[in-house]
Amino acid sequence: MCGIAGIVNLRGNAVEPAEISRLTGLIAHRGPFGEGTWFSADRALAFGHRRLAIIDPGEGGYQPMLSADGRYVIVYNGEIYNFLELRRELEARGTVFRSQSDTEVILAAWEAWREDMLPRFNGMWALAIFDTGTRELFLARDRFGIKPLLYAVSPERFVFASEQRALVRSGLIDPSVDMEVARRLMFDAFGIEGSDRTLFRQVRRLQAGHCMWLRQGKVSVRRWWRTIDHLPAVPATEAERVAGFRELFQDAVALRMRSDVPIGTCLSGGFDSSAVICTMAAHEQAGMGPRDSAAWRHAFVATFPGASNDERPMAEEAAAWAKVEPTFLAIGQGDALTDLDRILDDLDDVYIGLPSAAWLIYRQLRQNNVTVSLDGHGADELMGAYLQEGRAAAFRIRNAAEDMASRSPLARRGVDLLRVLALKRQGVYFLRSGLRDLPSPLPLVGEDDVLPREWSGLNRRLYRMFHSTVLPTILRNFDRLSMAHGVEVRMPFMDWRLVTYTMALPESSKSADGYTKAVARRAMEGLMPESIRTARRKVGFNSPMPEWLNGPLAGWTADLLDRKVPAFAELVDEAALRGAVSRLTASKSWDWEKVGRIWPYLNMKWMLARYA
Repeated sequence: MCGIAGIVNLRGNAVEPAEISRLTGLIAHRGPFGEGTWFSADRALAFGHRRLAIIDPGEGGYQPMLSADGRYVIVYNGEIYNFLELRRELEARGTVFRSQSDTEVILAAWEAWREDMLPRFNGMWALAIFDTGTRELFLARDRFGIKPLLYAVSPERFVFASEQRALVRSGLIDPSVDMEVARRLMFDAFGIEGSDRTLFRQVRRLQAGHCMWLRQGKVSVRRWWRTIDHLPAVPATEAERVAGFRELFQDAVALRMRSDVPIGTCLSGGFDSSAVICTMAAHEQAGMGPRDSAAWRHAFVATFPGASNDERPMAEEAAAWAKVEPTFLAIGQGDALTDLDRILDDLDDVYIGLPSAAWLIYRQLRQNNVTVSLDGHGADELMGAYLQEGRAAAFRIRNAAEDMASRSPLARRGVDLLRVLALKRQGVYFLRSGLRDLPSPLPLVGEDDVLPREWSGLNRRLYRMFHSTVLPTILRNFDRLSMAHGVEVRMPFMDWRLVTYTMALPESSKSADGYTKAVARRAMEGLMPESIRTARRKVGFNSPMPEWLNGPLAGWTADLLDRKVPAFAELVDEAALRGAVSRLTASKSWDWEKVGRIWPYLNMKWMLARYA
C-alpha cells in the first residue's frame, strides 16, 4: 500500500526533479517508509512513489520497480492477495524472481499476459506501467475502485496521483472548481464518485474496473470489468447457498491475513466487523497459511459515551469471543473540534457528515504500530442494511428514488425532481437553482449495466449502490482517512469471488424474516456471538453528528456561515441556509436526516473557502 504519482510531458521537454518531488511529497502521508523516483531516458516521463511497506518490507519491495530486463517500470498502490499462487504459476513458466514482493509478481504477470493479467488478480490496486521500448503508459484500477487513481490531461502534460489534492496543489494543472459538480455534490453527495468527474475541472477519476493507455499523447480508456458478466451459477437450496458463502468468506479473510507486518481490525460491534474478527480467530485455529501474520490480535474500538451510536458492549463481546484484548478510543464532545480542519482537508471532498471517528481510530492504529486493518466495508451495499434507524435515515430518499429510476437520463431527472420536492418539504434544499434548473446527473459506472430480468427491486438497488453511488463514496472516504495516517484497509466482503456469488443470490438470501444480510448471518451461525449475529440494529461508523451540531460545533458552524466565499454564494441561497441552521441549533433539533441533507452544504463552503 502506497502513494503513486507520475508526470508525462507531452511535448517532450524534461520533467524537472522538483516537479515530481513536489507531487510525490504531497502524498507522503500515504507512504511514510520511503520515497522513490524514476525518470525515462529522455526525462520526459517521471514516476514517483511513497512506500508503506507491508509485503517484503525490505529493499526487495522498493518502487518504482524495473523488470529484470529493464524494459518495464511500475508504480503500484494496493495488494494482490493471491500473489503467492500467481508467483507459483509464473515460476512454472520459467520466471525467476529476485524479491518476495507482490509488485514483482505484477511485473512478471504483465510480461506474461499484458492486460489479461487483471482478471487473474484478487486484490485492490491502482497501477501504472511504462514500456521503455514502445514508450506507452498503461494504468489500471481494481474491479470495485478500492484504490484511487486521479489524473489530469492538458496540451502540455499528463499527470496522475493517488489523491486529487496532490494534483490540485502541485502547480502542474488548472485548479479551477467545476461548479456543475459542486452543485451536484451538495444536492447528492453520493452522485459523483462513481463518475469520472471530480470537484476540479481538470481532474478526472479513472473509474472502478477501468484501464487506460497513453499512446503518442493520446488517452484511451476502457472498462475491463463488469460484475454482471461474471455472476456464477448458485446452488438451488438455501443450505447450499449458505455453505458456499461461508467457504468464500472464510477464504477471503484468510487471504487478507497475508502480511509481513502486524495486522488488526477496526471493531464496531456490529455484524460486519464482528464477523471479520471472529473469522480471523477461526482461521488461526484452523492453521495459518504461508506469509500470514501471526501478529493479528489487535482490535481498535471507537466508543461514543452517551451518544446514540455507541456500541462498546457489543464490541467487547466480539473481542472476547475472538480472544482479543481490544484498544478503546473514547470519542466525546471534546473531540468535535479536535483537528477539525485537518480532518476535512484529509477527506478532501464533500460528504454527509464529519468523519472524525474514522480519522481518529486509524490514527490510533498508527500510534500502536499497526499498519493493516481488516474491516467490514462493502457488506451493507452487497446485502442490504440501510432500512433501519440511525444513519440509515440519510439514505431513505435516495433508496426510494433509486427504486423508481430507470436507465433513461430523462427518468433520472424526473427522480431528481421528486427528490427536490421532498427536500423542499423538509426545508433542506438551498441551491440557488430552482426546479427548472436541477443539478445534472452524471453518468456513473455500472448504472447502464443490463441486469437480469428476474432480479427484484432490492437486487437492482443494491447493484447500483455497490457500483455507482453509495459504496464508491464510502471507499473514497476510508481510503483517504486511513491513508492520512499510513494505514492500509483490507475488505474481505469485497473479495470479487464473494461479490459475484452474493450478487447472483436471490433477494430471499439477503432479506428474510426481518433481517438484512440473511445469508451472511446464517453462514456465521456458531462462529460469532449469537446476540450480534441476530441483532437487528444498524449503526454506522460515524461521528455523533446530531449531538455535536446541537452542541460544540455550533460556534464553528456559525463562523463558517459568516465567512464570505463568493463561489459558494453563486451556488447557494445563504440566507435560507443560515436561517435553517440557526433554527436547528437554537432548538437543538439536529437529527441524522437533517445532518445528512445539510452538512454537504457546510462541507462545500469549507472546501471552496480553502481553494479560493
